[in-house]
Amino acid sequence: MGRFLFFLFVVGVQHSSFTQAAYPIDYFAKPLDVPLILSGTFGELRSNHFHSGLDIKTQQRQGLNIYASAEGYVSRIKISHWGYGKALYITHPNGYTTVYGHLKKFSPKIEAYIKKRQYENESYTIQLFPKENELPVTKREIVAFSGNSGSSGGPHLHYEIRDANEHPTNPMLFGINIKDSKNPQIRAAVAYTFSDSSHVNQTNGVKELNFKLQKDGSLLADQIEAFGTIGFGINTVDRQDGALNNNGIFSLEMLVNGTKNYSHTLNKFSFNETRYLNTLIDYGRFYNKRQRIQKTFIEPANKLSIYQDVKNNGYLHIKDGKSYTVQIITKDFKGNKKKLIIPVKGKKDSIYIRQKTKETPYYFKANEFNKIAYDNITVAFPKKSFYQDFYFDFKKEKDVAFLHNGSVPVHKNFTLSFDVSKYSQEEQDKLFIARVNKKGIPSYSNTKRKNNKLYTLSKTLGNYALFSDNQAPKIRPINFKKGQWLSKYRYLKLRISDGLSGIKSYRAEIDGEWILMEYDAKRGLLTYDFRDKKLSNNKHTLKVIAVDNVNNSNTYIATFFRKQ
Repeated sequence: MGRFLFFLFVVGVQHSSFTQAAYPIDYFAKPLDVPLILSGTFGELRSNHFHSGLDIKTQQRQGLNIYASAEGYVSRIKISHWGYGKALYITHPNGYTTVYGHLKKFSPKIEAYIKKRQYENESYTIQLFPKENELPVTKREIVAFSGNSGSSGGPHLHYEIRDANEHPTNPMLFGINIKDSKNPQIRAAVAYTFSDSSHVNQTNGVKELNFKLQKDGSLLADQIEAFGTIGFGINTVDRQDGALNNNGIFSLEMLVNGTKNYSHTLNKFSFNETRYLNTLIDYGRFYNKRQRIQKTFIEPANKLSIYQDVKNNGYLHIKDGKSYTVQIITKDFKGNKKKLIIPVKGKKDSIYIRQKTKETPYYFKANEFNKIAYDNITVAFPKKSFYQDFYFDFKKEKDVAFLHNGSVPVHKNFTLSFDVSKYSQEEQDKLFIARVNKKGIPSYSNTKRKNNKLYTLSKTLGNYALFSDNQAPKIRPINFKKGQWLSKYRYLKLRISDGLSGIKSYRAEIDGEWILMEYDAKRGLLTYDFRDKKLSNNKHTLKVIAVDNVNNSNTYIATFFRKQ
């Protein structure tokens, strides 16, 4: 017996050492000089995906130095209007890659490398994969400056660490230290039933639970009476020191009568699985109430790899006459935690409130191809587009397709097509498909044309309609006027906008030669830096062309004067 215990001790020590070795603690330096305060945590629940890094506040400023976390080489550069905006990828000798997103600009040597290729390609948006010997960097070398580019909602640095398989990994595992002395919060708790005979407090369906704060800081729910197969979920957030942001947690676990029944931890994930987040949360509740309930049970379609110590997939089978104590514990990376205790009394009872299912002519099976063709509208869903079988609600009025509603998540792109043969060719050329939100506001859905059909791919249910756009984009100067002397100007700025289908492309020239105008899509702002190239004469002609998504175009021409 002594030898056996010694063997367990050695295995435990080896496992601990292996775990630490897997994440080198002192290898990566922090990417900013300012105190690290987060507006977003790793694994945080976002729309249809887990957050893949840390969002580090930059004191509401742009232009802070961004440092390479370790030696390596720039292996990828991507500049896009949305997403990470200006992003830099550095691959390190230990196999990991660090990612720096929403940048304002790059260090001079990297900026020169990029601009040369942007001018060669005559494109602001670009993706480059430098070779190992082209852009080497040292640890703590300035590689960029913080910004607000892409889909950023405010100035910050998006920072990632990816392993050799491109799997995002929690940067805190590598010793990136964030001050956090605050316990997570639990804001709501819900019970679910999973058969016609199961119930919670005489309710078959979803039941919200009441709870109160206890002296020891835990939360105690009112006792529930239940029977059959049930499950729980909670709405939980975390806050770090120095910030009021509602960030994501690190782990969640559930104990039943003292035995762990469920747990998940956000150490790493793959981009291939991240959309299964929609099976972790109560998606319908999020759609209707903007509240993310994290389930402590695993539904059959859930393919996430974040789970440990799960029994019966987290479901509880409540028996009549038995008593249960359920503890749900939410933790942050620093081990701060909040506990919810739910007393459960097993009692088979009458069901007074029963979950209702709206039946329609269209019953979709998740593991089958599903298609609806009605009048001039066809919508087709590949196999495994949905996570469970359900009745699909569909109707068509004029040129509006009502595709169920946004409360059901879609895992794969479906195809929606409109036959537009009743329109003239001239009318067809100006038509596009748009998704219409609850307020009736349309947003362009990438529309393709084939013969007399328009089609779009989407992963969002809701209302889609045909719209016509006959208006050209607008172009207006911001910081200059036609015929003006601009000798003392560093930048030339214009704004482009389109009120319906949206901007598809733009092109800018001075004296007939392409110029690099950076495009801030959030503000519709085009900016040219006069330092990019020398102008040979005093008099110059600026030409800017903007094209929308149905190919309406507008051209702005202005003469200006400038001495070099």
